[in-house]
Amino acid sequence: MHAIGIDIGGTKIAGALVDEAGTIIRSDRQPTTPGNPREIEDTVVAMIQGLSAGEDVVAAGVAAAGFIDADQSTVYYAPNISWRNEPFRDKLEARLHLPIIIENDANAAGWAEFRFGAGRAYSDMVTLTIGTGVGGAIVTNNALFRGGFGAGAELGHLRVVPDGLPCGCGAHGCLEQYGSGRALLRIANEFADAGGVGLGLAATRERRGKLTGKDVGRLIQDGDGGALAALRQLGGALGQACASLGAVLDPQVFVFGGGVAAAGDLLLEPIRAAYLDHLPARGYHPEAEFAIAQLVNDAGVVGAADLARLHAVR
Repeated sequence: MHAIGIDIGGTKIAGALVDEAGTIIRSDRQPTTPGNPREIEDTVVAMIQGLSAGEDVVAAGVAAAGFIDADQSTVYYAPNISWRNEPFRDKLEARLHLPIIIENDANAAGWAEFRFGAGRAYSDMVTLTIGTGVGGAIVTNNALFRGGFGAGAELGHLRVVPDGLPCGCGAHGCLEQYGSGRALLRIANEFADAGGVGLGLAATRERRGKLTGKDVGRLIQDGDGGALAALRQLGGALGQACASLGAVLDPQVFVFGGGVAAAGDLLLEPIRAAYLDHLPARGYHPEAEFAIAQLVNDAGVVGAADLARLHAVR
């Protein structure tokens, strides 16, 4: 019962042949050409054909950033690719003669964590992927939540600050502006500008010309006071959001993935503290667990493959 998972990112397309236990048997990676949807389609077709050669493959799942319809067939909108109401499943099935599903990339990664990673011991889970933006996935009662139109669980666009910073989605005050890797870099620069605890950040910025995410990550691991203060501020925003999500969804565990999650407990500690500070009816409301994602870069392809396999079996 092998299936293929494809994860279309802004710069690369990753693919893998995956077994029922979530183990990658064979993998492939190709560059993405965001401005050429036909070339992306051709790359995905060739990748699926290559990965399935000589194998008994039941289905393929394709994960991409954007809004996907409830039938897992049409991409309403993709931020990194010029897809608008793109019937991607139909196009792939016509060329591959294989059952295909299309899934939001954060949903696919979250499902992989639920099935094979940090969420596998729970029935209700929220995943937050802290990368350039903030991705989200919700599993409730052992099922992936998509919403009535298929475009649910966009947790990065939960508004956490009324009339706050402008977001690329057109709204203001979204979690993505306060809890993402991009937000961490902005906060770190603010600490660098202020001096004091930010002197280490300022020195690194002066030496390198600008701060990068890797610079901040290295300084966090080195115990730099300014970098840790920036991470605590970021964690505070995420923890407040988790308290609000907990009041609505009541998950047993919050799982954090993405590049910023490499900070591990240094990230989880301020998240957990802010969550408890803002949890409604604290002391009487059950408290969720907090964990770091385990599948890291493989989550998208593993989740997409598993969702495709389950869809084919049903």
